[in-house]
Amino acid sequence: MMKLQDMGTAEAVQTPGMPSRRKIFRMAAAGAAGLVGGMALSARVAHAEEASSAPRVAIGDRLVEDDAEGPLTPLKVEDLTVGRPLLAFALNAETGKPRTESRLNKIVLLRLPEAELDAESKALSAGGVLAFSAICTHQGCEIKTWMKSEKVFACFCHSSKFNPTKRGAVAGGPAPRSLPALPLRLEGDQLVVAGEFSSPPGSMLQG
Repeated sequence: MMKLQDMGTAEAVQTPGMPSRRKIFRMAAAGAAGLVGGMALSARVAHAEEASSAPRVAIGDRLVEDDAEGPLTPLKVEDLTVGRPLLAFALNAETGKPRTESRLNKIVLLRLPEAELDAESKALSAGGVLAFSAICTHQGCEIKTWMKSEKVFACFCHSSKFNPTKRGAVAGGPAPRSLPALPLRLEGDQLVVAGEFSSPPGSMLQG
């Protein structure tokens, strides 16, 4: 009679026709990879659908603070502190309602001393205020941190960094493209959208 210690590996005593444990593990791993890949594809499709169907920020829109309470008041230059980012949404100039239907419309504002801006940055700014998409181009996390020592926006999900004085150029991390810039102008003392985003907001173009 064969003793247990003489049986060898599990594969040597498996029932004929049954897959080995190694093969089962490979099959499970392949299934898991397929599931993850399918989830990633579904997320990208959903993101693309959101991007294509969401109402866009439009020229002439005012800007309002993201978490403002009470009546919505268009933002002015003086409402921003130098070196402190502020999240905002565009305010539809026709309806008077914020364009909050999609997070892809979220904007991050940053006021800098105008003396620190080159000609190209000044052309995009209003009173030293620059505007960019608040959605990281890597995997869609929110951009709301300013690293004063490096003078860059930072995304703490995966450490992407963006330089606002270089049209949102990638300054570090895995982001595949610049943070979309949004041109501004002043009407009276109010910040107003002066053009379209320099590229579509979000992470849908990566890969």
